[in-house]
Amino acid sequence: MTTWVALFILALAAMLMVSNESGTIVGLDSTTFGYLAFLAALLVYLGGGLLSRSGGGARTMARDAVTWLALGLGLVTLYAYKNELMPIAARVVGELVPGTAMTVEESAGGVTEVRLRRRLDGHFTANVEVNGTPISMIVDTGATSIVLRPEDAAKAGIDVDSLSFRVPVLTANGRTMAARVRLDRVGIGPLDRHKVEGLVAQPGALTQSLLGMSFLSRLRSYEFSGDFLTLRG
Repeated sequence: MTTWVALFILALAAMLMVSNESGTIVGLDSTTFGYLAFLAALLVYLGGGLLSRSGGGARTMARDAVTWLALGLGLVTLYAYKNELMPIAARVVGELVPGTAMTVEESAGGVTEVRLRRRLDGHFTANVEVNGTPISMIVDTGATSIVLRPEDAAKAGIDVDSLSFRVPVLTANGRTMAARVRLDRVGIGPLDRHKVEGLVAQPGALTQSLLGMSFLSRLRSYEFSGDFLTLRG
């Protein structure tokens, strides 16, 4: 039991250190926090071992102490190289979770290329941030504009009740009406664009929002190749 508690402490500390942007965690600098988390995990583990062994197994305890020392050094190393490891982690997540942007190229000016994997149903989906809100969309090059479901538009801060649905659009479910909107920011991973034209479809017209050409055309290029869609911007 104590082993799992100690591992949980290390795993939680690793997540906090990797995701931390402010430089401090619970009032401590990240390096100090990492050492304290490792020490806490080590004490929990060794304390549990002492209670269970009633004073015996000195050799086993020494071996375990060396193992936990190595884990602690690994935790600190992970934090030290987090900037180098984050692009690798993003690519792994992108391979495992369709719709998650995989960073595949970096240049002197920053990230320039991301890749999306095709879903099992044949569609390319993207986890898109609209006005800072994550929304899952189907990539549709046949759509001239981004088309949002009313539910997704409301999540993005759009007052759906004030919209006027006067624009005719053709969807997979047939013809419907939509309202024009302007989205402050639309982004996929590190690729984002501001002041993007969009539409909000009438309720019930779409099962999923569409990522259309009003965003895709503002990228440097996009390319379908096998099970991947590559976006460059």
